[in-house]
Amino acid sequence: MSGWLPATDMPRYVREQCDFVGFGEADAATVRASAPVVLEREAELTTALYERRKHSLARWLRETAQAAVTHESSYYLLAVGLSHSHRATGPGGVVPAHLVVNAIGLAQTALAHLFAAALPPARALEASVAWNKLLLVHLNVFLLGYLPPAPR
Repeated sequence: MSGWLPATDMPRYVREQCDFVGFGEADAATVRASAPVVLEREAELTTALYERRKHSLARWLRETAQAAVTHESSYYLLAVGLSHSHRATGPGGVVPAHLVVNAIGLAQTALAHLFAAALPPARALEASVAWNKLLLVHLNVFLLGYLPPAPR
């Protein structure tokens, strides 16, 4: 499809991103299995990553822990990204793209430390890799509001 825009078919775009980073059903199962470790530290993680609107970050963390790759989840991610890239008014205005990238990097690091402290080494590595893949997919969706899509 020439001129295809990702936002017109978010499930397809998210599936393509999952394929690109190698996020499959085994990774989704690993994310879901390690979710209790993450969610029991939700308040600590949201405080470390975000000073304002922690409730929004907590919701994103809970949604991410489900590892859902559905129509609803893909458009939810788009809405999150657009809320950061197109906030003309309100607290803080537009969030610069580099801060969104930094936040994902900080989340990846925090999760790796969390898994290392709470899980056996092999499971900690598996969980870190699976969450990292999923967060990269999320980052690609979040950046749609900042970067014009490349022609296909």
